[in-house]
Amino acid sequence: MLKRYLLVVTLVVVSSISAFAANKECLPLDQKAPDFSLKNQDGKVVKLSDFQDKKNVVVYFYPKDNTPICTKESCSFRDAYEVFQKMGAEVIGVSGDSVESHKKFIAEHKLPFQLLSDEKGELRKAWGVPKTAGMMPGRVTFVIDKNGVCKHVFSSQLDSQKHVDEAKAVLEKLQ
Repeated sequence: MLKRYLLVVTLVVVSSISAFAANKECLPLDQKAPDFSLKNQDGKVVKLSDFQDKKNVVVYFYPKDNTPICTKESCSFRDAYEVFQKMGAEVIGVSGDSVESHKKFIAEHKLPFQLLSDEKGELRKAWGVPKTAGMMPGRVTFVIDKNGVCKHVFSSQLDSQKHVDEAKAVLEKLQ
């Protein structure tokens, strides 16, 4: 029991440090986000510029398909997807998993949005998404406006629901 408690405390501390570091390393606010070109779960190439002048975009980076917190986070975005759509925003998830893994993850959890495969970690690096404890891919959510400008960055390895809540709050202000 003590080991489990210490593990949870360690993860909370690491997550807090990661959130602080992410705000320093990630995309700067009010600057254009680098475009990307990644394959979605169907193998179709998706670019950030596809949404330019059309929709705000919520891009959330998560460590791995079918892990407990990542599944909870993705399902939270799924459950709020209609709200995001009404707010004029698209939701896109990004991880290092393969196209096939994403396809299965979407089918299993009935996710209505695209998941992009960043197997080489190039987008994660370009957008400054840090690793937690130097080894686990970070969990960071960005809100990008219709002009392609980064309006919000939120990082928390453990608080998956707050990623959704933060994104909705920022989108409300953008309306």
